[in-house]
Amino acid sequence: MAANSPGGTAPDEATDPWAPWIATIVAGVRRAAAPLGWDLSEAQTEGLLELGGPAEADVALPVHRGAASAGLAPPELAARLAAAFPLGGPVREVTASGAYVNVRLDPAELVQRTLALALARGAEYGHAVPDGSAVCVEHTSANPTGPFHIGRVRNAIVGDTLVRALRAAGSRVTTQYYVDDLGRQATMLTWLWTTPRESWPEPVRQAVEGHEVPGEKPDHRLGRPYPAFSAYLKEHRETAEKVAELVRRIESGAAPPEHGQIAREVLDGMLASLGRLGVSFDEFVWESQFLHDGSVERVLERLHRAPHAVREENGAWAIDAADYGLPKESTRIVVQRADGTSLYVTRDVAYHLAKFARFARAIDVLGQDHRLHAKTLEALLTELGERRRPEFVIYQDVTVPDGGRMSTRGGSAVTLDGLLDEAVVRARREVVARREDLAGPEIDAIAEAVAAGAVRFQVVRVAPEKPVAFRWEDALSFEGRSGPFVQYAYARASSVLRKGEADRPPYPFAAERLTHPDELGVVRAVAALPRTVRAAARTGHVQGLAGYAHELADRFNRFYHAVPVLKAERERASRIALVAAARQALGNALDLLGVPRLETM
Repeated sequence: MAANSPGGTAPDEATDPWAPWIATIVAGVRRAAAPLGWDLSEAQTEGLLELGGPAEADVALPVHRGAASAGLAPPELAARLAAAFPLGGPVREVTASGAYVNVRLDPAELVQRTLALALARGAEYGHAVPDGSAVCVEHTSANPTGPFHIGRVRNAIVGDTLVRALRAAGSRVTTQYYVDDLGRQATMLTWLWTTPRESWPEPVRQAVEGHEVPGEKPDHRLGRPYPAFSAYLKEHRETAEKVAELVRRIESGAAPPEHGQIAREVLDGMLASLGRLGVSFDEFVWESQFLHDGSVERVLERLHRAPHAVREENGAWAIDAADYGLPKESTRIVVQRADGTSLYVTRDVAYHLAKFARFARAIDVLGQDHRLHAKTLEALLTELGERRRPEFVIYQDVTVPDGGRMSTRGGSAVTLDGLLDEAVVRARREVVARREDLAGPEIDAIAEAVAAGAVRFQVVRVAPEKPVAFRWEDALSFEGRSGPFVQYAYARASSVLRKGEADRPPYPFAAERLTHPDELGVVRAVAALPRTVRAAARTGHVQGLAGYAHELADRFNRFYHAVPVLKAERERASRIALVAAARQALGNALDLLGVPRLETM
C-alpha cells in the first residue's frame, strides 16, 4: 500500500495522548541533528519515533539511519544528540543507550492525558476524526465452487482487519466481494448440477455418493464433486469442451436458469462460514454485470486501439507487454479470444474502472499466486492511459502442520468449517479445565468466541508477506502470542472492575498516584493505540494491531501481578481507573482485530 495514504496524518490532540508532545520532540530532534549533518524533515523524524518504548524511555529514537550522514558510529551519534537535545516543557530527561536516544516525559502529564482521553472517548478511543475519504477494499472474492479452506480465509481475515483499521483511522470504507460467475470454475458446477447424476463421469459420481449429509450447508453439498470433476477434465478433452461451450453460452447471455441460483447457494454457505469469524461485506459485485452493461465491450474497444495492441492470426486480440516487466512466458496478454469472448483479466479491468469512478482509493487483497494477475492488470490499465492504480496487499499461504499447501481443486483442503469446529472442541476443553463452575451454554458460548478469536489472531499476527504455519498449540495458548491470551487479559480487567463495583464510569484518578514502573508501562501501551491504528491504515501492516494487543495484554498482566488494586489504599481509585483505561484499549484493539470480547473466561 502507498506510504502516503490517508490514515498517516499528524496526531490530533482530541484523539491522541501523544499529540501535544510530538511536535516538541520532533523539533528538538531536528535542532540537535542538523549541526551533526543529519538533515531530517518533520515527517521523517516523526516516522522514526518509537512511542511507549522500553522502561528507560517514553519515546525512543533509533539513529542507525543517520550514522552515515553524520559520519559517526550510531552510539556516538546517539550520545551527541542526547547531549544537544533541548530540555524543557514536558521533556524531563534525554539519554543515550547504544544506538538509541531515549526521551522521558513528565510521567504525571502522560498519565493524565492518556487516562483522560481513553476513558472519555470510550469505544472511540484509538479512532481518528472522520476525514470522509472514500475507500473500497475488495477482499476474499473466492469463486463460488465450494467451502472455504483455511488458506483462502487468510484473505478474509487480513482484508476485514484492514477495513476495521481504515474505518477507525477516519476513512469511509465500502467492502466488496467480487463474484466470478462467468469463468470455467463456476460453470463446472452448473454443468454438473444441470446434468442428471447418472450421466456424471464415474469418478465424479463416486466422490459424491455415500458422502452426502442430510441438512448440510450448500457450499459443502454443491461443491463436493468439484475437486474430482476438476481432475477429470484435465484428462478428458471431450467433456472439457462441453464445459467450455457452456462457458461461451453463459457469457453470451444464454445461461441456464439454474446457473445464478447454484452460485448464490454456494456463496450463501461460504458467507455463513465467514460469519463465524465476524466477516461481512457491504456489496457483492457480480462479474457478469460488466459484460451485460457494456463495460467489457467498451474496455475491449479501447484495448483494440492501445499502443501495443496486436491482432493474432487466429483473430484474437492481445497486448504486447514485453516492456512491462512480466515473465517472458506472460508478455503476450490475450484480452479477447478468437471467438469474440473476453477473459477474466479484461473483465477485471472493467471492474477496476468502476471502482475508480466511485472511490478515492481502491485496495485489493490478493494471494501470492495472484501477483502475476496484479501486474497484468496494471499493464492493461497503462495501455488504456489510466493513471490510477489499485493498491495491493499480497499475502502468503497458510500451511498445515505436515507442511502441505491447501488447495480446493486438489481436494486436500482443510475447510474453514472443519477448522472452526475443531477449534471449538479444543477451546471447550481448555475452558472446562479452567472454569468448572460454568454451565454448558456458557461454556459453549465462550468456546465459540475463543475459537474464532484464536483463528483470527493466529492468522493476522503474521505479516502478510510471510507464510502462516497454523499450529493448535500456538493458536489456543492462554500464555503465548494468541487471541485467548488477549481475551483473558480483557476478562481479567473486567473481573477487577466488577469486584471493585466500578464496572461503569466515572473513574476518578490522581495522576501523581500512578508512578510504579508497571503502572507507567500500561499507560505507555494504552497511549500507543491511536498511532498504531494510523500506522495499520497507512501501510496495510495489520499485524501491528495484533502485536499491540499482545503487548498491552502482557503489560497489564505484569501490572496486575506487581501491585494490588482492590486492596490498595491511597492508590485504589487511581489503579481502578488505570484498569478501566487498559480494559477500554484492550477491548477496542480486540474489536479492530475482529476477536470477540469476553467478560469472563
